[in-house]
Amino acid sequence: MADSTKSATLSIGDKTVELPIHHPTAGPDVLDIRKLYSQAGVFTYDPGYTSTASCDSTITFIDGDKGELLHRGYPIDQLASKSHYLEVCYLLLYGELPKAGELEEFENTITRHTMIHEQMHNFFRGYRRDAHPMAVMVGTVGAMAAFYHDSTDISDPHQREIASHRLIAKMPTIAAMAYKYSVGQPFVYPRNDLSYAANFLHMCFAVPAEEYVVNPILARAMDRIFTLHADHEQNASTSTVRLASSSGANPFACIAAGIACLWGPAHGGANQACLEMLKEIGDPERIPEFLARAKDKNDPFRLMGFGHRVYKNFDPRAKVMKQSADEVLDLLGVEDNPVLATAKELEKQALADDYFVERKLFPNVDFYSGVILEAMGFPLSMFTPIFAVGRTVGWVSQWKEMLNDPQNKIGRPRQLYLGETARDYVDIENR
Repeated sequence: MADSTKSATLSIGDKTVELPIHHPTAGPDVLDIRKLYSQAGVFTYDPGYTSTASCDSTITFIDGDKGELLHRGYPIDQLASKSHYLEVCYLLLYGELPKAGELEEFENTITRHTMIHEQMHNFFRGYRRDAHPMAVMVGTVGAMAAFYHDSTDISDPHQREIASHRLIAKMPTIAAMAYKYSVGQPFVYPRNDLSYAANFLHMCFAVPAEEYVVNPILARAMDRIFTLHADHEQNASTSTVRLASSSGANPFACIAAGIACLWGPAHGGANQACLEMLKEIGDPERIPEFLARAKDKNDPFRLMGFGHRVYKNFDPRAKVMKQSADEVLDLLGVEDNPVLATAKELEKQALADDYFVERKLFPNVDFYSGVILEAMGFPLSMFTPIFAVGRTVGWVSQWKEMLNDPQNKIGRPRQLYLGETARDYVDIENR
């Protein structure tokens, strides 16, 4: 628990309430209002919970003003450039970077959990052929509770561990199968000789008719996408996972709830919105027109993929993602892809425009990840499922932390009620 050596005094009418102030290891002090209702008979009002801490955590810290993102204290740019996704998974799950033997054992465990139960293939064939991959993922991940009964007891630490490994391992397989089903191609089984990211690309793009060799540059770019999306503190989908978990729901139901929340365009669909904007621009020659529209307060057009709600300076993930984007575009080229050509020119012009520079509207992680996924050949419908694959370890880590928290209780937000007060029922003939 955070240190609370100070308190704040709140006066409401003739009542005075002392509220403890907690001092975190990083970030602003936190006013503890848990006893406010019992002592003063009032609630706080905070739509969106933008000024409310719903939990204490040791996993991820964000300082939006500084442009800082730390996983267990390690800066995201260091992790993304020096580490790889499964090592970051270990760090998020267990709190420390693994030693060589620990990492080898963890990678081996995840690799050998990548296959899904064969009967689960029937779920995919039950969906319409034009089903959105996110709809498929929500349903299929939730259905895992019907197949893996030996990892649904949340009171058993061993079962929690197995569930964690299964979710991290099987999510790429489920996402790849959702993609294959959407394009009418046969499922490709996972391979134990490939890395986590390379295996995902192989399952997505290999076909039985010919050999598919994963390019290491593309595998590294995909690994960075997973790494940079691994966790992002108490965002909407993570809060959803925690809220579902607070009821005692099984881990697969909790993660399915997180996927459903991530599906929302205001959350996981940002990189898709960015690519849709680039397609709307259509041609690099039209960029000045759209930049002018973005500056016009009376024009509803917004420059997607620039700036960030949390990061008020710059997105620390964007620098590493830009490096990957440059490597991928150099490998695959942009000559025959007007979307990618527009993206490169838009980045160039926006970074040279004082209007955007002064307002710190720099390209963010969604801009570059969308560019990379477009270049790799993924359709827009797969952007959010890929986000879900990377974020799974964050959801699982937060879920495990919450279950180990002695202060854990079922989530029950209050409300500011503005409806009718009590009134008597009127028979229908008298209305």
